[in-house]
Amino acid sequence: QVQLVESGGGLVQAGGSLRLSCAASGRTFSAFALGWFRQAPGKEREFVAAITRNGFIRNYANSVKGRFTISRDNAKNTVFLQMNNLNPEDTAVYYCAADNDNLVVTTTPNYWGQGTQVTVSS
Repeated sequence: QVQLVESGGGLVQAGGSLRLSCAASGRTFSAFALGWFRQAPGKEREFVAAITRNGFIRNYANSVKGRFTISRDNAKNTVFLQMNNLNPEDTAVYYCAADNDNLVVTTTPNYWGQGTQVTVSS
């Protein structure tokens, strides 16, 4: 079992940046692959980014490649999502996720945070 708590969301103008954080508690943090998903109003939840248990491999949705960066700090039990050059289409609730499997974390992870709102104004 792992508990995930996101922070760092807010309102930003187009072209701006935000850094989301997700603090984990519970089982050994390094045992989990970590990911970020988002859900915009009226749309299904979609994959954004993921990082493997060892931090060596990162995957991104095409829509955020080159703009978003996922990273993890195992000493602080925290995963981050640095979001640059934001646009209104990035407006959504962003969810942190975790799973023991490096691939499953990109599709149907077992553990979810409560979400944090990101709003990008034009």
